[in-house]
Amino acid sequence: MKAAVASLALLLWANPVPAQEPPTPGRVAFFGLRFIDMSTEGAMNGVRPDESTRTKMASALVAEDMVARGFELVPIDPVAKRLETITNPTDCNGCDTAMAAELGADYALTGEVRKISNLILSLELNLRDAESGQTLRAGTVDIRGNTDETWRRGFSYLLRNIIFRQR
Repeated sequence: MKAAVASLALLLWANPVPAQEPPTPGRVAFFGLRFIDMSTEGAMNGVRPDESTRTKMASALVAEDMVARGFELVPIDPVAKRLETITNPTDCNGCDTAMAAELGADYALTGEVRKISNLILSLELNLRDAESGQTLRAGTVDIRGNTDETWRRGFSYLLRNIIFRQR
């Protein structure tokens, strides 16, 4: 057993996985953020207007950050009808990258907000290569509090420390 562990350790040491650099600017199809309410409050009361507004605000924050980093957002209008039929582009068996490739984008960017309760929310971003479908960068952060400020801080953290983190 010790020999197997030592051999595995040597193999990993001899063939280190190269650190992946942050994505280089290119054309990105950003399919916006999806809000998924898993809370009892949502089940009982339905959609809250402030959360719909906050989802749009956070989508704009992500889009603006991408543009500020030199990425070009491609219009998603040509796939809008198809996108309306998809509950969550983050979890659609590659439909995001297929649509991104169809739009001539280099990357597909998707994200979601999962509301567990009014206190606990989980934010997620996924950046994938449009041609290969490979996930390049993805991350999730849990936030405490359902406010504009907590959402901004959460998505800013994801962009700065996950999607564009220097390795």
